[in-house]
Amino acid sequence: MDGVKMNQIAKIKVVGVGGGGMNAVNRMIKAGVQGVEFVVINTDKQVLDDSPASIKLQIGKNVTNGLGAGANPEIGREAAVESKDEIRKSLEGADMVFVTCGMGGGTGTGASPIVAEIAQEIGALTVGIVTKPFRFEGNRRMEQAIIGVDELKKHVDSLIVIPNDKLRDIIDKSTSMPDAFREVDNVLHRGVQSISDLIAVSGLINLDFADVKAVMEKRGNALIGIGLATGENRAIEAAKQAVSSPLLETSIVGATDAIINVTGGKSLTLFEAEDAAEVVRASANTDINIIFGAVINENLDDEVIVTVIATGFDDDKPATSGTGEEPKKSINMMDDEFDIPPFLRDRDNI
Repeated sequence: MDGVKMNQIAKIKVVGVGGGGMNAVNRMIKAGVQGVEFVVINTDKQVLDDSPASIKLQIGKNVTNGLGAGANPEIGREAAVESKDEIRKSLEGADMVFVTCGMGGGTGTGASPIVAEIAQEIGALTVGIVTKPFRFEGNRRMEQAIIGVDELKKHVDSLIVIPNDKLRDIIDKSTSMPDAFREVDNVLHRGVQSISDLIAVSGLINLDFADVKAVMEKRGNALIGIGLATGENRAIEAAKQAVSSPLLETSIVGATDAIINVTGGKSLTLFEAEDAAEVVRASANTDINIIFGAVINENLDDEVIVTVIATGFDDDKPATSGTGEEPKKSINMMDDEFDIPPFLRDRDNI
């Protein structure tokens, strides 16, 4: 993180379960995502051996004989149950766990709810980021995916779902298969990196793990969006990108809570940051509670990056939501007063 000052951060682990989850984690490692620890979990020993992840866990050796789950979620679940102790050990020490997989197959669909359940048992904030299969993959795979998503939702604090069919909204006919799936990976990649950055980077208005937890704990469906823009109206355009990702199954409409982090160079102004927050408020169409952070990164020139994490959607809000903690910097854009400390004061090592 050149150009910014790093804080002591919470320990974040990203767990790829099954073939799809492993592929996503492998690509994140190759992309150089920092500040997190990677774990891959699979029933197939051969594909595990090819992963660059630091922690590799083969599950269900007795159930599968190391040959995979054969697209059967029940076998994936049994494999995870057999290996609960090993899964727990791989997650030890984590404050936050991302569980990612491709829903519809065997290991990811069946094992990911068990992995998430264990993550919650050890006290980690647990977030699922999963994909649903293409329609052309058939009704059985889609039905398995829907059941898997519903089961996973019981064991995560927040869940982000990416329907693969939405890829058609953002690519053209000449886009290669690897490039298309890279767009899906980017939701996980950018989402994980942005949260790591939010709690690791010293800012003019700081956020920490308690802020992330206040917005994401026990919240059901979630949205994580990142936008980047330059030039005139850069903050507004970046915020619009962040709240309108065409890949996500959840829209920001109806969100009751959000974290907004605005990162820019020395030219970032108070008014631009306020503009970004107003875009999020207007897009949510609710009296949204906003936790706000701002970071000056000297390596950025004209670019402004806006990260939004939104939760609290009515259809998915459980009876007990949030942490009960009072966020450090909570502002309500509907209030008469919008008090943000001066942005552009000098600070060493930012």
